Amino acid sequence: MRVDARRGYTFGTMNSQTNQFETDLDKNPANHSPLTPLGFIERTAAVYPKRVSVIHGARRYTWEQTYARCRRLASALAKRGVGVGDTVAAMLPNTPEMYECHFGVPMTGGVLNALNTRLDAEAIAFTLEHGGAKVLITDREFSPTVKAALAKLKVKPEVIDVDDSEYAGPGERLGGKTYEELLGEGNSDYAWQWPSDEWNAICLGYTSGTTGDPKGVVYHHRGAYLNAICNIVTWGMPHHAVYLWTLPMFHCSGWCFPWTMAANAGTNVCLRKVEAGLIFKLIKEHRVTHYCGAPIVHSTLISAPEEMKRGITHKVSGMVAAAAPPAAMIEGMEKLGFDITHVYGLTEVYGPATVCAKHEEWNALDIGERTRLNGRQGVRYLMEEGLTVMDPESMKPVPADGETMGEIMFRGNITMKGYLKNPSATQKAFAGGWFHSGDLGVMYPDGYLKIKDRSKDVIISGGENISSLEVEDVLYRHPAVVAAAVVAMPDAKWGETPCAFVELKPGSKVNERELIDFCRSHMAKFKAPRAVVFGEVPKTSTGKIQKFVLREKAKSAHAIDT
Repeated sequence: MRVDARRGYTFGTMNSQTNQFETDLDKNPANHSPLTPLGFIERTAAVYPKRVSVIHGARRYTWEQTYARCRRLASALAKRGVGVGDTVAAMLPNTPEMYECHFGVPMTGGVLNALNTRLDAEAIAFTLEHGGAKVLITDREFSPTVKAALAKLKVKPEVIDVDDSEYAGPGERLGGKTYEELLGEGNSDYAWQWPSDEWNAICLGYTSGTTGDPKGVVYHHRGAYLNAICNIVTWGMPHHAVYLWTLPMFHCSGWCFPWTMAANAGTNVCLRKVEAGLIFKLIKEHRVTHYCGAPIVHSTLISAPEEMKRGITHKVSGMVAAAAPPAAMIEGMEKLGFDITHVYGLTEVYGPATVCAKHEEWNALDIGERTRLNGRQGVRYLMEEGLTVMDPESMKPVPADGETMGEIMFRGNITMKGYLKNPSATQKAFAGGWFHSGDLGVMYPDGYLKIKDRSKDVIISGGENISSLEVEDVLYRHPAVVAAAVVAMPDAKWGETPCAFVELKPGSKVNERELIDFCRSHMAKFKAPRAVVFGEVPKTSTGKIQKFVLREKAKSAHAIDT
């Protein structure tokens, strides 16, 4: 018997006596089936075959058609030898093909690795090699990055090209077959098998590499199933919702919303690029009811010309994550008539794992107090069994006083299996029976938590995680730099952006623009600093850089126009 002293309940049997409810009552095919979100699309295709499943420009698919396309994809991949333990990577924007991959790939027993389309060739190459991608499905738009990444690999995956009718830009084909040709090889009646174990992997996603190389986060069918349903329950989504894909599907498998929308029997409205004009057009044209995104998405909508905003006559619900939403954003969305829900999570917990659950009495409060309450990261998701703020050394909860800081920790079914091929990192992450988020926060008396700092020094800019260590590493490559430190700088548009503090070698010269351009030439552009402050970098007596001092200084720094 194991006791959870924090909650006062026990795990396991209470005594050694024979349990009458377990005698001769065993699991069998009639009463037990492993949980998997793949069953959602099978049911919806059977119950609502003619309802529209996916809209992308002029393209329209019904649930019957999307299910058939997913099975054809699975069949064609299986013919190529993709099965249990194999990885299929996807370098795709939010298109029907990306949606289909979330079902078709795991239908083979394989694992989907959705790649961050904003990363550079070096990061993509590492991910393809570490994940062992057998097949790579890629959109022509990203061919320059993908081509450079493939050149770095000794063992290359088979490349399948996607020619999206909604994309008219440049980009060459890198493989010998297109996605539609691949589907043509598959069977729409492909008899995909339910996973033998719900613990089997369904997806692989990579962290931003806060300490060295990115870590491969492995999701299981059980967690994907539960969080997909949890999205519906937590958000109060009505049946047949219309969901606009402003959130990249490569982010934590789209926060599990590809599977959520299949369970909801709703409609997916695809979006290749976040643009205010197109978003408002699609919301009005298709009567979009739900969307997700970082604060930058909402700020983009608020800042749009008034004529774009006119004509929305129905309720629109938005889910916002990343940095706490500022007062101006909440007020601006309220004026638009949008209902905003604040969530928080990490790649390791399938995306959102806490929600700032609202109370009716909050509506009577002024905007300032309402913003303060809604700006907290909130309480655990319904399908997350444990959420706490603890001292990571003693593993004891901190006082719920809204001031005492500790590490935010999770446990439960929507926590990852672990890090791929990295047992030491997995063991460290799960020390003491909890997942250590690396985020520092406080717990309030009402049980709501709020992030106060990030122990990993991750900068969250426009919903993208940026490792300060990665940026510092690039800065140190410049011949004029002797010391560098990167911290978050508040930004009205992106929430926060990297600010670099740089100490130059005696006699060396480099200006702010040159250093930023240097960084942009060695890493993904969104990771490069937006401001550089020159001078001696403050250090402790032991030589450790005092980042808490720099964070204060960064508040008064100014980004240059890049």
